[in-house]
Amino acid sequence: MQRPNVSNDGIINPVYGLTFSAPVMAAGPAPPANMFNTVPGYEGTLAGGGKKHASGYLPPPMPSAPMPAPEQAPRSPDWHIPRISEDSAREAFATYVSSKCCYSSAPVREGVITNMEPFNTYRYRLETFTESRSTEWSQEPFKGQVLDAGAQPAPGPWQIAAQAPAFFQDHKQTVKVPYTSSIKNCHMCQGVGRKPCTTCAGAGTKPCRMCNGSGHRESNDRCMHCNGCGHEKCSSCSGNGTCQCDTCQGKGKLLVFINLNVKWSTEKDEFVAQDTSGLAAKRLGTVTGKELFKDAQFMVYPVAGFPDVSVAQASERLVGDHRVKYAQTSRILQQRQTIELIPITKVNYMWKGKPYLYYVYGNEFKVYTADYPATCCCSII
Repeated sequence: MQRPNVSNDGIINPVYGLTFSAPVMAAGPAPPANMFNTVPGYEGTLAGGGKKHASGYLPPPMPSAPMPAPEQAPRSPDWHIPRISEDSAREAFATYVSSKCCYSSAPVREGVITNMEPFNTYRYRLETFTESRSTEWSQEPFKGQVLDAGAQPAPGPWQIAAQAPAFFQDHKQTVKVPYTSSIKNCHMCQGVGRKPCTTCAGAGTKPCRMCNGSGHRESNDRCMHCNGCGHEKCSSCSGNGTCQCDTCQGKGKLLVFINLNVKWSTEKDEFVAQDTSGLAAKRLGTVTGKELFKDAQFMVYPVAGFPDVSVAQASERLVGDHRVKYAQTSRILQQRQTIELIPITKVNYMWKGKPYLYYVYGNEFKVYTADYPATCCCSII
């Protein structure tokens, strides 16, 4: 499988490199908006990933050169529809029945197949592999990191290099945007590095746990644990009344910077041609079919010349939908379309003079029946 090296127009910052582990944000009030610098090209970026853009993702820039036109999809000369044999149908039925603890095998052994009807159908699948980008202001305790805000203009969100995975492999990556890092007072502790202890409300003591703050025991004797004062030293802050600020880890200062979040994802849509077998279409989602057609390139053409007109129409509709929908907020890197033939056989059989039926479907020869005639207890099919 192909593996692109970096995103188009990417640059690599020598200080930060490509990726790093995003810091864990402490719970609490969001930083005030005036805590962050104004960075040209990132005016819509907020703390916590909020965006002025409704989707949250930044639209990619217009390509500097014309995109390659999709190649005309080749036609497949072989639309052969396979049929299963009676032996295969009976064997699949036997396997199915043996997996049910309450099913007798008598209908399998004694039943007589009277008719087998093929109701093969097609499944068309379109996959569009996209790259989308969003930004957010982030923070971490200041421990002497490089401060580069304003040293030179920050590169745009789509100019920063990111290592892309192989096509159709979903992945996420976080990149610290160069030339956006500055130092600020911690908004949680106002730059002090410590906050009032929440356990004792800053008092340094709390009611004695032995006498519940009364200073006496049940016998009215003085409490020896607190020496009668009714209070004991707070264990959370060791009696200081304050605790280290978790947000800045006691430093009083924060490094604030912009994070670029890059997401590669595979967007999928499917269409299953209608059939008249009576088998619910939802059951086909659990099986595979015979791949009749596959086309993968930067942008695909709708399938042409396929025997089932509904499949060709679905291909044309979905290809158009994907180009309109995903090009607005992401960069399309590759598309892939496939057509599978899903075999469905309706098997009619007689047992003890009564007619019954079951379905065999998919490459896996999966079986479904709604009226198995020999069960020894109630069961859900």
